[in-house]
Parts: sequence; structure tokens; C-alpha cells
Amino acid sequence: MSTQLLATGRRKTAVAQVRMIPNGTGKVTINSKTVEQYFHGTEHKQFSVLSPLKLVEAAKNYDYALKIVGGGITGQAEAARHAIARALVKLEEKNRRIMRAEGFLTRDPREVERKKSGQPKARKRFQYSKR
Repeated sequence: MSTQLLATGRRKTAVAQVRMIPNGTGKVTINSKTVEQYFHGTEHKQFSVLSPLKLVEAAKNYDYALKIVGGGITGQAEAARHAIARALVKLEEKNRRIMRAEGFLTRDPREVERKKSGQPKARKRFQYSKR
């Protein structure tokens, strides 16, 4: 397969698009930075992004160029993990069972609840005064 594979991953308001470039060495770049530079000081986020690559042997033959927009660092890391997992399933369908078992293909549907009028936050109420 000589063409590039594309996949998208989402989490909260973060969207990650991954492009798998063949004949690579397993290098991952996020918005033109390395994973270590992009998620500086948060090793568990770096591990989260790279965890789908550790499960598949053929993943080492590709380079990964990710473009991430929106959200915070947790949402971005999990969106990147989701995108890479989906790309590896597109690469080879037998990877689906491995990724599904680890929970990497499940799109986490939790979003921030909107603020309601007459309240300071989504669920918090103003203090009730009896007298």
C-alpha cells in the first residue's frame, strides 16, 4: 500500500486528524512538533498518544503526522489516540479486535454541559435564602 491513510479522532471539543505516511520509521509529529515537545511535562499524555502504536507490529513502518485543533491537553491526547487507532484499523482489519479490547476505538461521548440561565453554572444553584 503506497498511498497515505487518513483518519479522524475526537474527544470533547478536540479533533485530531492523522496522516499515515508509508516507508517511515514510526515517527509521530503533532502540529509540526514531536510528541515530547507538544505534550511537554505530561508523560502520561505522551504514553496515551503512543499506546496504539505499541500494540501493532506494522505500525513501525509508517510515520504519523497529526493535526490537532480545539480542546485542552487531555482531550487532544485522547483524540490523537482515537485517530491513530482508527488509522491502524483502516490499515489492516485484524487490528480492530486488538484496538477494541483496549478501548481505543470507542469515542468518549462526554461533553461539557451547557450553563443554564438563572444559575451560576450548569448544575450549581444560587444560594437559597429563606428569610
